[in-house]
Amino acid sequence: MNWYALATYDKGQGPRAALVLQDRLFDAAEAAAAAGLDSHVLLQGVQAGIEQWTQSAPAIAALAAHVQDLAAQGALQPLAAHSYRLCAPYRPGRIFGAASNYYEHAKEMGTQLAPRSESAPYVFMKADSSVIATEVDVIKPANTQKLDWEVELGVIIGRECRHIGVDEAFEVIAGYTVFNDISARDLNRRSDYPFTHDWFRGKSFDTFGPMGPWFVPRDCIADPQKLRMRLSVNEEMMQDDTTEGMVFNIAEQIAYLSSMLTLRPGDLLATGTPTGVGMGSGRFLKPGDVMVASIEGIGSLRNRVVAAAA
Repeated sequence: MNWYALATYDKGQGPRAALVLQDRLFDAAEAAAAAGLDSHVLLQGVQAGIEQWTQSAPAIAALAAHVQDLAAQGALQPLAAHSYRLCAPYRPGRIFGAASNYYEHAKEMGTQLAPRSESAPYVFMKADSSVIATEVDVIKPANTQKLDWEVELGVIIGRECRHIGVDEAFEVIAGYTVFNDISARDLNRRSDYPFTHDWFRGKSFDTFGPMGPWFVPRDCIADPQKLRMRLSVNEEMMQDDTTEGMVFNIAEQIAYLSSMLTLRPGDLLATGTPTGVGMGSGRFLKPGDVMVASIEGIGSLRNRVVAAAA
C-alpha cells in the first residue's frame, strides 16, 4: 500500500474526515460517494475509525486505494489549499509519556540512568485535554519561566490488549503521529510536598500537547525505529535525531504498559524525545516563538507560543 494518512479538518461547518495523499486532502464523504459506497466508517470521523481500528482498517485502506485511482483519473479533486483548517486528527483516550527514553537526552538533562538490564520504562500520564492541532497557539502560563519543547513519535494503539509480548507488540499498533510534549520545567518540581516531581502538572496544561498534522497507519511506515525527528524554534534547528536512539523501543514500551493495564484503541504513547531540548541549553520558549516539529514519513506541526491572558 502506498503512503496515505487520515486527517480531521474544518471549513467552518464542523469537523470532517479526510484522506491525505501526497499532502493533499480529499474529503472522506466525497471519496466514498465517488467510489460508489453508500456507507463508510470515516463518515463517522477519524475518531470512530481509530476506536474501531481492527474492523475499520481494511475498509479505510481500500478507500485510500480508490482515492488514489480516482484522483489519478481526475474524478476526485482535493480540497483547495487554504480553504480549511486542520484539527487534531483525533482525541486520545489516554496519553502515556516515556521519560528520559533517549540516551543523549538523559545525558543533557543530567539524568543518571540505571543499567538497561536493571531498569524498565519510566512512564507518566499527560491530560488528553492538552491536545491541540497544528497552527494552534501554545499558551504560556504566567507562572512558568521555563517552557520547553519535546518532539516525540506518537504511537497509537489500535486493539484492546493486555500482557502483550515484545514480539507481538507491533500487531496492536494502529498508526503514528507527531507529538510535541510541551513542558513547564519549573512546574515539574514541587517543594511543598515530600514528592519532588510533579510531571502531570508540568505537562498537562491546556495546549501543551500539539499533535498531528494527521494519523499515518502502521503499514505505511516501514520501520518506525529509523525515523528522523526534528524540531526548530524560529527556524533554528534544536532537535535533529532518529528514533533509533530510544532506550526502550516501541515494542518494549507497549509490552511494559500492557503488563500493568489494558491498552485500548486510541491510547497514545509519546515515546520520548531526543537531545536538544531547551532545558539542556537554558534556552526556553517565550511569546512569539514558533516551533516546527517534524517526523520523517509523517509530517510537521507548526505552533506559536503566546502569553496567557491577564
